[in-house]
Amino acid sequence: MNLLAHIFASDPRRHEGVRPVQVWGLRVFYLLMLVFVAPTAWRGLLAHDGPWDPLRAIAIAVWATYPALALFGLLHPLRWLPLMFFTIGYKTIWLAFVALPLWQAGALWGTPTGEVAASFLALPLLAAVVPWGYAWRTYFAWPQAKATRQGTNRVSAVAARPRVGRG
Repeated sequence: MNLLAHIFASDPRRHEGVRPVQVWGLRVFYLLMLVFVAPTAWRGLLAHDGPWDPLRAIAIAVWATYPALALFGLLHPLRWLPLMFFTIGYKTIWLAFVALPLWQAGALWGTPTGEVAASFLALPLLAAVVPWGYAWRTYFAWPQAKATRQGTNRVSAVAARPRVGRG
């Protein structure tokens, strides 16, 4: 198998059938979080002087925590997919409620908000590397669907257990 075919082919034995290009794409985004977001967020936490505005402190604490967790995503990209769901979610909400109204008013670009919006423009690439079929099966499917997919049926497994009667 040539290299290109290997990168785009799923292998059920590795990464639960997720294509290597998606696994490596996730690793790239975890690395980008570590390299670009973590230093800025931690610098904001460590260099702060004086009392905090509570909501700003929460935002910076969350902003410092999620890229620190990306280190684990580098090692186990599929196990840490919920971190990507969080990232996609908060960036989408921010773009919809903060950037979009400013863009519609023609007041987004050339401002600090525009700079943040520009940094979020890679969001479609992140969404493209997320293995959504795997994510659905693993994180969102109903328990019965998961049991059926795994070839087990909890009801029959419980019924097949030997009963221990009372003395």
